[in-house]
Amino acid sequence: MMLSSSPYKKSSHSVSQLMQLVIFATIPGAIALFYFFGWGVWFNLIVCCSVAYASEWLIVKLRNRDPKKVLSDYSALLTAVLLALALPPLAPWWVATIGTLFAIVFAKHLYGGLGYNPFNPAMTGYVLLLISFPMAMTTWLPPQSIAAQAPDFISSLQLFFSGSDSQGNTLNYYTLNADGFTMATPLDEIKTSFSMGYVFDEIKNKPIFGDWQNVGWQWVNLAFLAGGLFLIVKKAISWHIPVSFLAAIYITSFLAHGYDPQLNPAPMIHLLSGATMLGAFFIATDPVSATTTNKGRIIFGAAIGFIVVMIRNYGGYPDAIAFAVLIMNMAAPLIDHYTQPKVYGSQELK
Repeated sequence: MMLSSSPYKKSSHSVSQLMQLVIFATIPGAIALFYFFGWGVWFNLIVCCSVAYASEWLIVKLRNRDPKKVLSDYSALLTAVLLALALPPLAPWWVATIGTLFAIVFAKHLYGGLGYNPFNPAMTGYVLLLISFPMAMTTWLPPQSIAAQAPDFISSLQLFFSGSDSQGNTLNYYTLNADGFTMATPLDEIKTSFSMGYVFDEIKNKPIFGDWQNVGWQWVNLAFLAGGLFLIVKKAISWHIPVSFLAAIYITSFLAHGYDPQLNPAPMIHLLSGATMLGAFFIATDPVSATTTNKGRIIFGAAIGFIVVMIRNYGGYPDAIAFAVLIMNMAAPLIDHYTQPKVYGSQELK
């Protein structure tokens, strides 16, 4: 007779199959990022995945475990992919290296490996990078459709590894839009413009917002949305966290925008900017660091969405997915404790 611990509900997917499904579902978003922001997306993916496998192999060997067995669950690869997709495409190679090392070695294996980490490893690595290297982590190229000069493959490779191309141009040279102004992401642009005294009606007329929401970024988010819906259909994730997450973002930003429309962005800006859809379907739904009950997942997702809007509107960082997820990772055990369903057949003691 074999004994096992709870939960007893069996999944149709093994751990490795689940990880592979999630990685596969990121492909539309990765392609959209490449289309709008260039070759750096693939460079980040290659470096992050290579460093993740190498560092996990070394740590597992030091722990006297079988590296082949551990690496075959694809959890390190998924962590690397999620971190790579969150990084600016032409951030220096060492940024991706440091972030991945921290995510795998400290955020994952320091706690015992897969299943024991209380925090999302990819977002832990991302926050370390954002706090340590804010300039590198907030320098994004403009979408290629409105860029004054988009780097080709060779120039991108040189910028990624050396910081300048063959002509001596640094990344700053490529951050200009077609009008010759330095570009930022939509959320960066909103945060900076508010600090300079602009109001929302003035900000949304800037080139990065285009005729429909955010140039490039709306398609990136819609691509990750498509991948996320695929995961729900395949039952790789449940709908509770993504739906409550996005609903909370919409409701919170709708109320804030209604209260003061000139100092709070409209809901669609929040939904189709930054890492919103990547966070909703791929990051917040991490089965290890998120809540496990359905009621708890709704609370967990809604709290993340609320925190995201609060930080975006009133905090010091333009985007807040990583911070919000890590904050709620700390609260996940408490939420699970108070949302456990009643055991079938149990009776309340009197």
